[in-house]
Amino acid sequence: MNAFYEHHKDSIQFGYRCFDRLLLNGLIQPFQQPERVIGFFNTYRHVYPVSRDVLREIAEQFQNWVVNRSQKWGAPILEAPEDRRDKFLDPYFRKAQQNQIVAIIKAREPARIMIAIGNKKDNRWHLQIAQRWVVQYNFYVNDEHWGRMFVRMCPYLPFSARVCLNQHSWLAARMREEDLNFQQCTNAFLKCCNPTRLQELADSLTARDVLNCGQKWLAAFTPLLHRKGAQTGWLSASTIFRPDRTLR
Repeated sequence: MNAFYEHHKDSIQFGYRCFDRLLLNGLIQPFQQPERVIGFFNTYRHVYPVSRDVLREIAEQFQNWVVNRSQKWGAPILEAPEDRRDKFLDPYFRKAQQNQIVAIIKAREPARIMIAIGNKKDNRWHLQIAQRWVVQYNFYVNDEHWGRMFVRMCPYLPFSARVCLNQHSWLAARMREEDLNFQQCTNAFLKCCNPTRLQELADSLTARDVLNCGQKWLAAFTPLLHRKGAQTGWLSASTIFRPDRTLR
């Protein structure tokens, strides 16, 4: 960056510092251990052992829920494009309202999932975590505070998730609230009528701003973890689904 600055300093009108992309990993801590998954199913679903069919049925329930929600939201389920997803999704965000789910991209991506090893004849199974390429769902949202963002959900136990935010989008929303004139080009501000205020806003971002957004959308996209009655017995998402505190 120093060499870049020295070479272009005569053309630079102002500078600022902020985060670019923020990745917030979400997980259900008890589901990271096979023995606790077995205990969960035994206690809340009265299912033992946890077979391959049980795990497959849960993933199918999530996938059916996504299809149902996409129709209700008016958000199409799209296959992953070969080119950059940001450019591909530009038309879907163009007239998006606040907190609107604009599209869902379905793609095969690597994930750590719980698998059942055994055989149906003896009905004896044990669980373990394995790395697999599976279909995951990327929910693209126009958040009221963070603007353009997405949440990736894995439909397979242990239901890993990732929230992707961008402080440039957050800053653009803050500057619009204060009626500041600026020009944004993807992940950079090319012009700003008040660079000092831009930096003040960038420095005002807190971990709570990030976590509030992550928790809000993780709860919205984890339907299987909401209690539906004594027979299904899923725990509330708000009590066991929480984002990892590590940001990178």
